[in-house]
Amino acid sequence: MVWDVDDTLFDYTTADRAGMRAHLAAEGLLPAYDGVEQALARWREITDVQWARFGAGEVGFEEQRRDRVRDFLGAELTDDEAEAWFGRYIAHYEAAWSLFPDVLPVLDVLAASHRHAVLSNSSTRVQEHKLRVLGVRDRFEAVLCAAELGVSKPAPEAFLAACEALELPPHEVAYVGDHPEIDGRGAAEAGLLSVWIDRGGAPAAAAAAAAAHRISSLAELPAIVHADTRFGAPSTFG
Repeated sequence: MVWDVDDTLFDYTTADRAGMRAHLAAEGLLPAYDGVEQALARWREITDVQWARFGAGEVGFEEQRRDRVRDFLGAELTDDEAEAWFGRYIAHYEAAWSLFPDVLPVLDVLAASHRHAVLSNSSTRVQEHKLRVLGVRDRFEAVLCAAELGVSKPAPEAFLAACEALELPPHEVAYVGDHPEIDGRGAAEAGLLSVWIDRGGAPAAAAAAAAAHRISSLAELPAIVHADTRFGAPSTFG
């Protein structure tokens, strides 16, 4: 079993919004916007653009973070200045971290029957730290991330690297993620059992496009993987 992290295990959207709201207030930047929601929407728009550049290999992981700050502030900051601003945001962001409430129960249910790893379009340093703070790092045999792999989801090579880390062929691996294309379709096209966790209730057309099993809660996951005899290889972890 391979997992995405942000908005799958970890409530990234809530933490990002809460952290940015607190950061903007601390930095005195809220008066520049017509309310918190406008500022948050602008930050999200810039984040999506910079993540796309990172995913395409146009910029490195740290560079996209600095460029997010420069674009948001509309200022020509040095690398150190941009890093310092982002670091202050991170402090507020980390204070709001939490797992979704359905995560620990499903990991407990699947612990004896399935092996687990993480595949994320982030960096290993970031996600290792996050999983440790959230208290679940020891649940996963491996943590693989785009910054170190040199390839991002939805490229098949990213999913295949996770399979190789578990020493299992793709058809014996399930992938769980929150994005219908990057996670859902990407995993399916790489030959994995693809499970899309749709917590927000996306339109039905998105489910068809994803080519994935669609669930609204991780509580539904054990029924899917336990019903497929390809899965449940004995654990070699520990």
